[in-house]
Amino acid sequence: MLKEFLENIVKPIVDKPDEVRITEIEGESVCIYELRVGAGDYGKIIGKHGQNANAIRTILNAVSAKAGKRGVLEILE
Repeated sequence: MLKEFLENIVKPIVDKPDEVRITEIEGESVCIYELRVGAGDYGKIIGKHGQNANAIRTILNAVSAKAGKRGVLEILE
């Protein structure tokens, strides 16, 4: 559920939405989402001074807390 939610947030930001890959690693109380994007889109996800990444993480924390888990977003190159 949260994986699709993240895809809906990330894909409109990047130039190559087909290359967006999100891997979900589910633990007992924590869910880790590893985000990989195409070449050249890494900077768009991070944003100026990390503002886009922080905003995505804030939204993920709010939605995952409602589901009773802690969500962690890792942006990988």
